Amino acid sequence: MVTDIKKLNEMVQTEAAFLDDLFAEVGKIVVGQTEMVERLLIGLLTGGHVLVEGVPGLAKTLTVHTLCSVMDARFQRIQFTPDLLPADIIGTVIYNQAKGEFTSKKGPIFANLILADEINRAPAKVQSALLEAMQERQVTIGDTTYPLEEPFLVMATQNPIEQEGTYPLPEAQVDRFMLKIRVDYPKRDEELMIVDPERIMSARKVVNQVYVDEKIKGYILDVVFATRQPRDFGLENEADFIEYGASPRASLSLTRAARAHAFLRKRGFVTPEDVKAIGPDVLRHRIILTYEAEAEEVSTEMIIRHVFETVEVP
Repeated sequence: MVTDIKKLNEMVQTEAAFLDDLFAEVGKIVVGQTEMVERLLIGLLTGGHVLVEGVPGLAKTLTVHTLCSVMDARFQRIQFTPDLLPADIIGTVIYNQAKGEFTSKKGPIFANLILADEINRAPAKVQSALLEAMQERQVTIGDTTYPLEEPFLVMATQNPIEQEGTYPLPEAQVDRFMLKIRVDYPKRDEELMIVDPERIMSARKVVNQVYVDEKIKGYILDVVFATRQPRDFGLENEADFIEYGASPRASLSLTRAARAHAFLRKRGFVTPEDVKAIGPDVLRHRIILTYEAEAEEVSTEMIIRHVFETVEVP
């Protein structure tokens, strides 16, 4: 089957028309955060979650809250603390004495955009409650299972692991986040316009149709496999620094994110530049380094840069 690129481009141009207004309105509140907002939109357009690390203060909350306000979507912030319980996130069953029956009380997870602030300050069972909801897109309270609202995006922030009172996220849980990004401080300005969240859901259907050529798919696989088998791709030095490479989920996430990146640029097809642009955000939390890498002060950013410099571009 031959893909009609011209027709697909026209469809993307039409469906992505609202993005200019959205960025303009977000820009009234969040100054200088274009890349941050773009990454969040990639998450929304693909159904992927985002992990943010390293920036203190209000920038993260303001950015997510502003985007949610522009969408007229439901926003919930969950502050993770050592005494937080799973029921504080997903909800619980309570007894109604007047009616003599048990009823479900839904937790803050039932929203469109969730800001999980300082996720690694809560113990593992609480982290697991959130991450299970992210993966399954549903929550069970008592004997009843409730689907989560769409669009649904979790933006989690975490403090540096070496800080006191933190519980590191296991690699298998971190891998459920589509992107890991770093942000800086935004500023506040003026009013917002309303964009219907159904627009995002409609756009998501078009994003899934953005054309990915077989050569681009091969390129994405080469990039991911280069993190697992670096010597096969001429990355001899990196071979001693990588304990575990990116998981199979990385290939799927990189493909979806590249599609959304192309969509944001109003193109109906993915180019190698899309893969390179979003690749570090998809891979940086999926590569586990060796102790030797830490001793040599080799970072995942350096590894990823060398991978993209070395893997042949179609």
